[in-house]
Amino acid sequence: MTEDIERVLLTQEEIQNKVAEIGKKITVDFADKNPIFIGVLKGCFIFMADLMRNVDIQCSMDFMAVSSYSGTTSTGAVKINKDLSQDIAGRHLILVEDILDSGVTLNYLKNYLQVRQPASVHIATLLDKPARRKADIYADYSCFDVPDAFVVGYGLDYNEHYRNLPYIGILKPEIYS
Repeated sequence: MTEDIERVLLTQEEIQNKVAEIGKKITVDFADKNPIFIGVLKGCFIFMADLMRNVDIQCSMDFMAVSSYSGTTSTGAVKINKDLSQDIAGRHLILVEDILDSGVTLNYLKNYLQVRQPASVHIATLLDKPARRKADIYADYSCFDVPDAFVVGYGLDYNEHYRNLPYIGILKPEIYS
Protein backbone atom coordinates (compact mmCIF):
# COMPACT_ATOMS: atom_id res chain seq x y z
CA MET A 1 0.00 0.00 0.00
CA THR A 2 2.65 2.52 0.94
CA GLU A 3 4.26 2.17 -2.48
CA ASP A 4 1.08 3.75 -3.94
CA ILE A 5 1.63 6.94 -1.94
CA GLU A 6 3.43 9.78 -3.71
CA ARG A 7 4.22 11.47 -0.40
CA VAL A 8 2.96 11.79 3.15
CA LEU A 9 1.05 15.03 3.50
CA LEU A 10 0.17 14.81 7.21
CA THR A 11 1.80 12.50 9.72
CA GLN A 12 -0.05 10.53 12.36
CA GLU A 13 1.38 12.82 15.06
CA GLU A 14 0.31 16.00 13.25
CA ILE A 15 -3.20 14.62 12.86
CA GLN A 16 -3.50 13.56 16.50
CA ASN A 17 -2.28 16.94 17.75
CA LYS A 18 -4.73 18.89 15.59
CA VAL A 19 -7.69 16.60 16.39
CA ALA A 20 -6.96 17.12 20.11
CA GLU A 21 -6.91 20.90 19.56
CA ILE A 22 -10.26 20.84 17.73
CA GLY A 23 -11.71 18.59 20.45
CA LYS A 24 -10.78 21.16 23.09
CA LYS A 25 -12.46 23.93 21.09
CA ILE A 26 -15.65 21.89 20.76
CA THR A 27 -15.55 21.12 24.50
CA VAL A 28 -15.56 24.85 25.26
CA ASP A 29 -18.09 25.81 22.58
CA PHE A 30 -20.60 23.07 23.44
CA ALA A 31 -20.30 22.93 27.23
CA ASP A 32 -23.75 22.11 28.66
CA LYS A 33 -25.27 21.74 25.15
CA ASN A 34 -25.20 17.91 24.87
CA PRO A 35 -24.57 17.88 21.10
CA ILE A 36 -25.12 14.97 18.76
CA PHE A 37 -22.08 14.14 16.65
CA ILE A 38 -23.36 12.97 13.28
CA GLY A 39 -20.77 11.04 11.33
CA VAL A 40 -20.98 10.93 7.56
CA LEU A 41 -19.93 7.38 6.69
CA LYS A 42 -17.64 5.86 5.77
CA GLY A 43 -14.73 8.24 5.70
CA CYS A 44 -15.42 9.96 9.02
CA PHE A 45 -15.17 6.92 11.29
CA ILE A 46 -11.51 7.21 12.35
CA PHE A 47 -11.58 11.00 12.66
CA MET A 48 -14.87 10.95 14.57
CA ALA A 49 -13.64 8.31 17.02
CA ASP A 50 -10.48 10.29 17.76
CA LEU A 51 -12.38 13.59 17.90
CA MET A 52 -14.94 12.27 20.39
CA ARG A 53 -12.15 10.92 22.62
CA ASN A 54 -10.84 14.49 22.75
CA VAL A 55 -14.17 16.06 23.71
CA ASP A 56 -14.93 16.30 27.42
CA ILE A 57 -18.69 16.99 27.48
CA GLN A 58 -21.92 15.03 27.52
CA CYS A 59 -22.74 14.13 23.93
CA SER A 60 -24.18 11.38 21.78
CA MET A 61 -23.57 10.17 18.27
CA ASP A 62 -25.38 8.93 15.21
CA PHE A 63 -24.41 8.19 11.64
CA MET A 64 -25.62 8.86 8.14
CA ALA A 65 -24.46 7.11 5.01
CA VAL A 66 -24.61 9.05 1.78
CA SER A 67 -23.24 8.64 -1.69
CA SER A 68 -22.40 11.29 -4.23
CA TYR A 69 -19.14 10.13 -5.79
CA SER A 70 -18.34 8.04 -8.82
CA GLY A 71 -14.64 7.20 -8.84
CA THR A 72 -12.76 10.39 -7.95
CA THR A 73 -15.41 13.01 -8.74
CA SER A 74 -18.72 14.07 -7.24
CA THR A 75 -21.80 13.29 -9.31
CA GLY A 76 -23.59 16.28 -7.81
CA ALA A 77 -26.53 14.05 -6.80
CA VAL A 78 -26.65 13.08 -3.13
CA LYS A 79 -28.35 9.84 -2.13
CA ILE A 80 -29.06 9.04 1.52
CA ASN A 81 -28.34 5.36 2.14
CA LYS A 82 -28.75 5.47 5.94
CA ASP A 83 -30.62 8.17 7.82
CA LEU A 84 -30.44 9.16 11.47
CA SER A 85 -31.96 6.88 14.10
CA GLN A 86 -32.98 9.60 16.58
CA ASP A 87 -35.00 12.79 16.75
CA ILE A 88 -32.82 15.90 16.38
CA ALA A 89 -35.41 18.63 16.98
CA GLY A 90 -34.01 21.21 19.37
CA ARG A 91 -30.61 19.50 19.54
CA HIS A 92 -27.19 20.91 18.65
CA LEU A 93 -25.64 18.94 15.80
CA ILE A 94 -22.02 18.56 14.80
CA LEU A 95 -21.74 17.03 11.32
CA VAL A 96 -18.44 15.16 11.18
CA GLU A 97 -16.88 14.61 7.77
CA ASP A 98 -13.47 13.41 6.63
CA ILE A 99 -13.06 16.03 3.90
CA LEU A 100 -14.89 19.13 2.75
CA ASP A 101 -14.20 19.01 -0.97
CA SER A 102 -16.80 20.28 -3.44
CA GLY A 103 -19.15 20.95 -0.53
CA VAL A 104 -22.11 19.51 -2.44
CA THR A 105 -22.73 16.65 0.00
CA LEU A 106 -22.36 18.69 3.19
CA ASN A 107 -24.46 21.53 1.83
CA TYR A 108 -27.21 19.05 0.95
CA LEU A 109 -27.00 17.35 4.36
CA LYS A 110 -27.03 20.61 6.29
CA ASN A 111 -30.16 21.76 4.45
CA TYR A 112 -31.73 18.29 4.81
CA LEU A 113 -31.17 18.33 8.58
CA GLN A 114 -32.29 21.96 9.06
CA VAL A 115 -35.81 20.91 8.07
CA ARG A 116 -35.95 18.79 11.26
CA GLN A 117 -35.48 21.95 13.37
CA PRO A 118 -32.27 21.30 15.30
CA ALA A 119 -31.04 24.04 17.64
CA SER A 120 -27.92 24.40 15.46
CA VAL A 121 -25.89 22.60 12.82
CA HIS A 122 -22.11 22.88 12.85
CA ILE A 123 -19.52 21.16 10.67
CA ALA A 124 -16.29 19.54 11.82
CA THR A 125 -14.00 18.24 9.14
CA LEU A 126 -10.57 16.71 9.19
CA LEU A 127 -9.56 18.18 5.82
CA ASP A 128 -10.72 21.21 3.88
CA LYS A 129 -9.97 21.45 0.17
CA PRO A 130 -11.24 24.94 -0.76
CA ALA A 131 -9.81 24.80 -4.29
CA ARG A 132 -12.58 22.35 -5.29
CA ARG A 133 -15.52 24.11 -3.58
CA LYS A 134 -18.72 24.25 -5.63
CA ALA A 135 -21.20 24.95 -2.81
CA ASP A 136 -21.21 27.95 -0.49
CA ILE A 137 -20.42 26.06 2.71
CA TYR A 138 -17.63 26.23 5.24
CA ALA A 139 -16.49 24.17 8.22
CA ASP A 140 -16.88 25.55 11.72
CA TYR A 141 -14.04 23.28 12.84
CA SER A 142 -11.35 22.19 10.40
CA CYS A 143 -8.06 20.52 11.15
CA PHE A 144 -6.14 21.09 7.93
CA ASP A 145 -6.42 22.84 4.57
CA VAL A 146 -5.09 20.57 1.84
CA PRO A 147 -4.05 21.16 -1.77
CA ASP A 148 -6.06 19.96 -4.74
CA ALA A 149 -4.57 16.46 -4.74
CA PHE A 150 -6.11 13.02 -4.27
CA VAL A 151 -5.55 12.18 -0.60
CA VAL A 152 -6.06 8.89 1.22
CA GLY A 153 -5.52 7.45 4.67
CA TYR A 154 -6.94 7.97 8.15
CA GLY A 155 -10.39 6.97 6.88
CA LEU A 156 -10.18 8.46 3.38
CA ASP A 157 -10.19 5.95 0.57
CA TYR A 158 -9.87 5.23 -3.08
CA ASN A 159 -12.20 2.39 -4.09
CA GLU A 160 -12.48 1.32 -0.43
CA HIS A 161 -8.69 0.96 -0.04
CA TYR A 162 -6.12 2.94 2.00
CA ARG A 163 -8.55 3.90 4.83
CA ASN A 164 -6.32 2.07 7.33
CA LEU A 165 -3.20 4.17 6.71
CA PRO A 166 -2.35 6.04 9.95
CA TYR A 167 -1.41 9.19 8.02
CA ILE A 168 -2.79 11.27 5.12
CA GLY A 169 -0.93 10.68 1.90
CA ILE A 170 -1.20 11.87 -1.68
CA LEU A 171 -2.07 8.95 -3.92
CA LYS A 172 0.07 8.52 -7.02
CA PRO A 173 -1.94 9.61 -10.09
CA GLU A 174 -1.21 6.38 -11.94
CA ILE A 175 -3.21 4.50 -9.30
CA TYR A 176 -6.49 6.29 -9.99
CA SER A 177 -6.13 7.47 -13.61
